[in-house]
Amino acid sequence: MQKENLIEKKQDKVGAKVKFDIDTQKEVAKIGMTASLAVLVATSFNLKPKISKQLHVISGATLVGFSFWHHMLYQNKTDTKNKNKKLSAKK
Repeated sequence: MQKENLIEKKQDKVGAKVKFDIDTQKEVAKIGMTASLAVLVATSFNLKPKISKQLHVISGATLVGFSFWHHMLYQNKTDTKNKNKKLSAKK
């Protein structure tokens, strides 16, 4: 009986999704922006090789992505819903 309970608990943990709190997400977004910017600056000094150009473009795109994610984390969800309602009411 005890072994069966342990097996069920292990199976539950394998398929479970981990939800991070908002502070952890903000920190990960900041770290991602920092790393992307570091790669962007490092690759900007030598753009002649093809791999360096590709890495420069990819790191620029990831910087934009992390910046957008960071911006969206600081938006108040209820505030955006109210703005959408006001915009639809004006039409």
